[in-house]
Amino acid sequence: MNTVKGMFTNATSRVDGEKQTDLPVLLPVAAQTRKAAFIERREGTYRLNMQPRHLVWMLVIFILAAATAQAATPEGLITPMAALFKWMPFILWGPEGELTGFALNLIISFFAMILGTVAGAALGLMQVSLLLPVRQGSWIVTQFFRNSPWLVLLFTIMLLFPFEIDLGFVVIPIPDWVKAVIGFSLPVMANISEVVRGAVISLPSGQWESAESLAFTRRQTMWMIILPQCVKRMVPPWINWYCILAMSTPICSIMGVEESVSFTSQALNAEGDRPEMIPVFYSFLMVIHFVYTYPIARWSIKLEKQFAVKT
Repeated sequence: MNTVKGMFTNATSRVDGEKQTDLPVLLPVAAQTRKAAFIERREGTYRLNMQPRHLVWMLVIFILAAATAQAATPEGLITPMAALFKWMPFILWGPEGELTGFALNLIISFFAMILGTVAGAALGLMQVSLLLPVRQGSWIVTQFFRNSPWLVLLFTIMLLFPFEIDLGFVVIPIPDWVKAVIGFSLPVMANISEVVRGAVISLPSGQWESAESLAFTRRQTMWMIILPQCVKRMVPPWINWYCILAMSTPICSIMGVEESVSFTSQALNAEGDRPEMIPVFYSFLMVIHFVYTYPIARWSIKLEKQFAVKT
């Protein structure tokens, strides 16, 4: 775009003041470039362009829903808001002495992201290997887990993994949340693999040629030259995938993992499954997930703008 702009800066002018380019063949290219830039600015404006006032509106809607539920409460029964405050510690971090509920959602997301990042980085580097079998095999693994439904992968891991491993001298139990970590790490691994591969191949070929001219080996080039430059390209999508993972962890409640959704259902069951309480309790779940993931998502956009590649 800078090239096109520079060419039009050197445009000649007619006597009547109307500008005329000496390269009219570039006019269609300039029009397409302006259109692409407009679309990019528009998408950048509306993509997750949420402000703190949106959180205020969510809280207002939550309060209105709570007030409506309060009005629908039969006389003599506990109100939905009172029930929510009663069960809020149970939903957030579970019974005393245990770390479950919403805290378990965060634990699952942390460990699944760490495991998926390590495995995904290795798989992504294998995709740019010079060995054809390694490159094709890693591509197949990446595409398989990347295009598989997360819930199906979670069901597969939860049902195939044993409840415990007997080593003869010791029995190692495998809790459900550990299986959930493994199940969530598989699609994360595949998507991080694509992030790493895309960052590596996005660097100009001159980086490889310059390193080769200085007698660097391929391993030295990768670890000392290529990957350090890829970090800033990989950080924004990495954070974005963590947000997606954190918002996806509630689906493990289907398999009986004692996280926030499971404890919310238990709290509602303890209160008699009253219909007027359902909007209040699940709206609270939406709010706490939003409060946690929204600042991370905004940080991702800020880093994306900061690390944008200037061309």
